[in-house]
Amino acid sequence: MITFSIALILLVVGYWIYGSYINKLFAPDPNRKTPALTMTDGVDFIPLPTWKIFMIQFLNIAGLGPIFGAIMGAQFGTASYLWIVFGTIFAGAVHDFLAGTLSLRNSGESLPQIIGRYLGGRTRRVACVFTVLLMILVGAVFVSGPAELLAGMTPDSLDVYFWVIVIFLYYILATMMPIDKIIGKVYPLFAFALLFMAVGILVMLYVKSPDLPEIWNGFGTKYERNPIFPMMFISIACGAISGFHATQSPLMARCITNEKHCRPVFYGAMVTEGIVALIWAAAATYFFHENGIIDKATGIAYSGAKVATDISKDWLGTFGGILAILGIVAAPITSGDTALRSARLIVADFFHVEQRSIRRRLLICIPIFLVTIGLLVYSFGDAEGFKIIWRYFAWCNQTLAVFTLWAITVWLVYEKKNYWVTLIPALFMTAVCSTYILIAPEGLSLPASIAYSLGIVCVLIAIGWFVLWYRKVKKSYLR
Repeated sequence: MITFSIALILLVVGYWIYGSYINKLFAPDPNRKTPALTMTDGVDFIPLPTWKIFMIQFLNIAGLGPIFGAIMGAQFGTASYLWIVFGTIFAGAVHDFLAGTLSLRNSGESLPQIIGRYLGGRTRRVACVFTVLLMILVGAVFVSGPAELLAGMTPDSLDVYFWVIVIFLYYILATMMPIDKIIGKVYPLFAFALLFMAVGILVMLYVKSPDLPEIWNGFGTKYERNPIFPMMFISIACGAISGFHATQSPLMARCITNEKHCRPVFYGAMVTEGIVALIWAAAATYFFHENGIIDKATGIAYSGAKVATDISKDWLGTFGGILAILGIVAAPITSGDTALRSARLIVADFFHVEQRSIRRRLLICIPIFLVTIGLLVYSFGDAEGFKIIWRYFAWCNQTLAVFTLWAITVWLVYEKKNYWVTLIPALFMTAVCSTYILIAPEGLSLPASIAYSLGIVCVLIAIGWFVLWYRKVKKSYLR
């Protein structure tokens, strides 16, 4: 428990020390009017209380990531602690914070617009297609899981297709309605449930005080047969760094009323998510130590939902079981609806379509909904469909983080600020994503030695590109 406690303290200290430093790089101006005040439209640009924005941002970026991702990451041993702590402080929180503040300073622009602003028009077009595709994948992935769980809890007449329809109808409403009507009212409640469940598990960790492996004794038991690099860094995304977050920060940038609130909302929400992920990684480590990774009753590997539900029921009782089910059902749904909402806004920004009228919102939403439905039909029609969609979602998610980090690095260079804070994470995530697609079964499935070598080549190319670009900019702009 010593390693876990130190990791927990580091996350909190990281918020106050490194978070303060990153905030100074941004240099918030409390007197500057935000888009929520200057561009109010009653749909997406709506001033909201800071506490509510924090809760919505936390639930937007969290979903099931800090639970399921941390549980899967725990199978790599206590190496997951290191990635959660250092990934959150130095990569994920910086990524979320600066993506949100750049949107705030640029009239609430969506992520592809920000990327294009600093990486060029062609990159903007690629990022737009890539990001909308990712948002649709999120919408599809986070419908099927809750639908299957709800079908198992209700009478046979209410099958999985019934619940898919119900959830999708909710998606349509949440995507189309003004942000304060559904999301602003429901999200804080679900966020509270997710946080309450995490605090309960944290308390029980100290009550039970299990004999968790300490980092100085090695990384503990590694159950996952795949290599730690790059697999763990893809598995634990939302609990460390996730490109999806950068698509959500602009949603809240359109609701913030003062720039001084950016650190608690953007950096703070990510650190909170990191804490939740760390708690679940520790709980899962103990669970796997006691039970292994194979469910003896079924003979198949434990799913993230099974581990989370069993831990919650055993440690928190009936109330904990209810919270677990609520979190496991509600969290992915709330990520799915804001993903499709982000897709609508990204397309609207790209084609300069105003979103005050329902007719114009429908014009954009209908094609998005149809593509999402097509993916859902595929996922249910093919036994491996869901797994395939999930794997590509995971890779696309982290690749989007690479785009975002490089765009922020360029901005920091132009602003003559410390660009190393995002350059190092950008290079690391470039290595992770390039190596993953080379080595993974759903990628090129190359031998490890070749994949790692080519991954290094990709990083060297990125370094070379940056050095050449920096020299050019230094001559023509920075002087």
